[in-house]
Amino acid sequence: MRKILANDGIHAVGKKLLEEVGFEVVTEKISQENLAAHIGEFDGIMVRSATKIKAKDLVNPGRLKIIGRAGVGLDNIDSEFARTAGIEVFNTPSASSKAVASLVIAMLTGISRKLHHAARTMPLEGANNFANLKKMYAGGFELEGKKLGIIGFGRIGQELARMAVGLGMEIMPYDAFYTPTTLNCEFGKHSFSLPLQQYELDQVFEQADVISFHVPAQKDRALVGLSELNKMKNGVVLINTSRGGIIDEKALIEALDSGKVRAAGLDVFLNEPNPDAHILEHPGVFSTPHIGAETEEAQTRIGIELATRIIDFFEM
Repeated sequence: MRKILANDGIHAVGKKLLEEVGFEVVTEKISQENLAAHIGEFDGIMVRSATKIKAKDLVNPGRLKIIGRAGVGLDNIDSEFARTAGIEVFNTPSASSKAVASLVIAMLTGISRKLHHAARTMPLEGANNFANLKKMYAGGFELEGKKLGIIGFGRIGQELARMAVGLGMEIMPYDAFYTPTTLNCEFGKHSFSLPLQQYELDQVFEQADVISFHVPAQKDRALVGLSELNKMKNGVVLINTSRGGIIDEKALIEALDSGKVRAAGLDVFLNEPNPDAHILEHPGVFSTPHIGAETEEAQTRIGIELATRIIDFFEM
């Protein structure tokens, strides 16, 4: 019987699919420091972002033939080394696109109406300080007509664009590799193609009211540091649901303190799962604990895709 390790878990639907065709699915987590010693006991391994599979973990791969990453990107897997060792590596980039894009919209609408602050304060002061809180949390802004810069215009970026179009936002896409010239949109039974203007990165930085990041982890330096922040509009809103380190956290705090950045929505951080408390505690930050793909629907799709890919691989 083939054994598959779901080291960061798998949706019950995916687990059932694998078990129905004879795979043993192990969900007991193996710690990072013990991974190298046990990874060769499995025919396949499935991970999310929590588990890192490095070259040193694959020196003695044993039975291992396939690694599946639940989600977008492969930056937590040394995929090049794995492939030289004859191990297939894949991810599930499309399954979570709607979930991540919807979190961006939730952060953006929350920031625009100061909901992240009001939701914290109302349970504590709402009964006795209602009138003052009403004044404090008035003065939000509407999204219609605002320019939304989307850095990284792949599946998630395009899904975000479709949602933002429905809110009346102007889309400013940028991708280092390819930006399509049209965006296919569907709203219920209605569909249409929206022409897209092409933008350079600096144009997005300089003109956008909101900038959302959907790019891989950066190896050498943050994509956005003080230099890039200085190019942006005063009062810009930044959203990062991709990878920690895309925005320099120290520079971001300085920009929030100065008012250069109105607010930031962050789902990802450096040093996860132990992010810096200073960024979490800053009043200008709307933070969530890396839950971009964590909807029931997205996890179901991811589980099915992981299971299907593994089943197909071993039936080849």
